Amino acid sequence: MSTISFKPKQITKNITSHLQDRTRDVIMNRFGLTVDAEKKTLEEIGKKYNITRERVRQIEDAALILIKKSGAYKEAQTVFDELKQLMYSLGSIVGEHDFLSHISKDKNTQNHIHFYLELGDFFKKHREDEHFKTRWSVDDEMAGKVHDSLKKLYASLNDEDLILETEMIKKFLEQMKEVAEQYRNEEIARRWLSMSKTISKNPLGEWGKSSSPNVRTRGVKDYAFLVMRKHGSPMHFKEVADAISKTFNRKTHYATCHNELIKDPRFVLVGRGLYALAEWGYKTGIAREVISDILKREGPLSKDDIVERVMKERYFKKNTILVNLVNSKYFKKNKNGLYVLA
Repeated sequence: MSTISFKPKQITKNITSHLQDRTRDVIMNRFGLTVDAEKKTLEEIGKKYNITRERVRQIEDAALILIKKSGAYKEAQTVFDELKQLMYSLGSIVGEHDFLSHISKDKNTQNHIHFYLELGDFFKKHREDEHFKTRWSVDDEMAGKVHDSLKKLYASLNDEDLILETEMIKKFLEQMKEVAEQYRNEEIARRWLSMSKTISKNPLGEWGKSSSPNVRTRGVKDYAFLVMRKHGSPMHFKEVADAISKTFNRKTHYATCHNELIKDPRFVLVGRGLYALAEWGYKTGIAREVISDILKREGPLSKDDIVERVMKERYFKKNTILVNLVNSKYFKKNKNGLYVLA
């Protein structure tokens, strides 16, 4: 079911009918209002009529002014009012792609709607910049609040942060405390978030900084990080490769996965072919080195305490830890029966 009550092609035909043939052709081609829905460049249209790019631009600008002065344009105001109300209902400020695809998946229809946005006096275009994608608004105050809140939200994030969507929306709406109640819903918040170029979500739907490798996945190692983080405990590299293939539908070879994990400091080898995330506190090194580090850090410990702490940092068999502990060259018991460095 269509979200609009009017027929775009008919409206466009009505409001451009008074234009001269060449002028109308320039408008139809510039905005992709033709059957093939292809937007032509100034240069392409200039070649067709053997005129300069600048002259094409002048014709386009003059045509838009003529349309706005026409009786047909005034008669079509209900169309512009309908689009205005729709934009209000979607949050007053909406990403261009989001707004057009909400109305229709058809490229031709989208081009006609885009044409009306360019024509309508109360639609304000915000061009793409370093922070945001191209977006349109019908309320300057709301647009300002959304822009400020998205920038503050970005500033509050660390490079490694990965936040579940529900949490991200909650965090964002906290920045938008003053916003009217009708806009305090997840769907609108999700739309506003999608306008940002500095915040985005990864293939698992977790949000963070767009620049983070945890969000903008660029290869096996980034996918490996996401599947291991989701798994929550050490995994064999073959398990990781299988999980990548299953979760992201990306065929991953075991050898490739193993090589990527070895090279990346985010991963720690904690057993034979077994990897953990460095952020979980796991350490590299043989059993003796891990035990030594723990005793240096914590002082004398019982056998059971040492086993427990080592297992939190590395995946060793209990027996491996005990065999190392009885090596008198490195460890001994004090008068309280606790292990210390020799």
